[in-house]
Amino acid sequence: MFHPHTPADRERMLKAIGAKSLEDLFADVPEAYRFPKLDLPEPMTEVEVMAELKSIAAENDSVFDMPCFLGAGAYNHYIPAAVDNILRRGEFFTAYTPYQPEVSQGTLQAIFEYQSHVVSLTGMDVSNASHYDGATAAAEAINMAEAVHRGKRKKAVVSPAVHPHYRATINTYIKSADFDIVGEDLKPESGPDDLIPLITQDTAVVLVQYPDFFGRVFDYTELGRAAHEMGALLAVAINPTALALLKPPSEFGADIVCGEGQPLGIPLSYGGPYLGILATKTDYVRTIAGRLVGETTDVEGKRGYVLTLSTREQHIRREKAASNICTNQGLMALAATVYISLLGKEGLREVANLCYQRAHYAAAEITKLAGYELWDKGSFFHEFVVKCPRPAQELATSLLENGILGGYALGTDYPGMENCMMFAVTEMNSKEEIDHLVSVLDEVRNG
Repeated sequence: MFHPHTPADRERMLKAIGAKSLEDLFADVPEAYRFPKLDLPEPMTEVEVMAELKSIAAENDSVFDMPCFLGAGAYNHYIPAAVDNILRRGEFFTAYTPYQPEVSQGTLQAIFEYQSHVVSLTGMDVSNASHYDGATAAAEAINMAEAVHRGKRKKAVVSPAVHPHYRATINTYIKSADFDIVGEDLKPESGPDDLIPLITQDTAVVLVQYPDFFGRVFDYTELGRAAHEMGALLAVAINPTALALLKPPSEFGADIVCGEGQPLGIPLSYGGPYLGILATKTDYVRTIAGRLVGETTDVEGKRGYVLTLSTREQHIRREKAASNICTNQGLMALAATVYISLLGKEGLREVANLCYQRAHYAAAEITKLAGYELWDKGSFFHEFVVKCPRPAQELATSLLENGILGGYALGTDYPGMENCMMFAVTEMNSKEEIDHLVSVLDEVRNG
């Protein structure tokens, strides 16, 4: 065990504060509330500790050990080795939010490049320097729309097909505010046409997902038009990989784009850290949350990077600021920047196309089996929902017993969909893996 202080160090510190012992230091804390004595095992050597930790780690099953068809917001994509190699460079690995721009030019340039990539993908005008994850970005999109309307509109229409975690985070954000969310109680199969009647003159924003949580792809042009006719904004939560194939949300008239950037070179990592994307039109740049990095020239005409429009942030505007978000996932934004730069436009399109083609092959093969059928027969990208002949949670357990990390059991979040499983297929799933999945699904059909 590593102790940062020697006994002599502790003695000097105790003497400096006038305490004779550690017991004297904590004398004012009632004994019943002091930390109990640790019941630690006998000491081990470093070699023995490493062996023990490896033994414990070997109990885990991961996407490196078995085929994975689980998505629901976090996806198993290939990450080029160069991404991690660049992230581990000391000047990036230890960097934090650039509070002193003049000495943070490298970090600022990396963020500027990230913002430029997001703008290119989404078709929007401005991107911020990132948020913690997709759920936070979605909540900030709602928060931002409320600020655009200066608090005069008190409602958001949110599709039930927006990721449940995003909706939970949004509801946490607005819990103590005079603001309502409608639309979540619609049936899961509801589409954009079902949201239009909910839009009123009190609606600040309509939030949808593209592709939605169930993997479906809708054209939101009419929804955007209906929202704008009522003076509301349209916010779209995106999967960045899908945008390499699908038309950007700007073509729907989206005012705000948010989303999860994890597919862009960020490992699954037990659920984080991830990357929240937030972009908007120039008209709303003064209400967007988080850092903005701009490019300029100095007095000598040399290119430089700066934090811009800081007057809208909370350290200046205090309680009048649109958001209290003050930092960004800088290292994850860098990972996304490196990933996009390495793959380029054609590489991103190839990854997206592989996901699309393999997912459609998997869906076609699974639905050839007796008892399995698509929950929705519309367009999808690389995720699709299958009605199964038995509860999806039981089916997932059977797949795991056969060495397959199966799809997401939707009954967890949507009552009435207990027999529905959502499968995700990426470029990491070979035809052989898909065929094996289909074979096992056939075998375990009846338990």
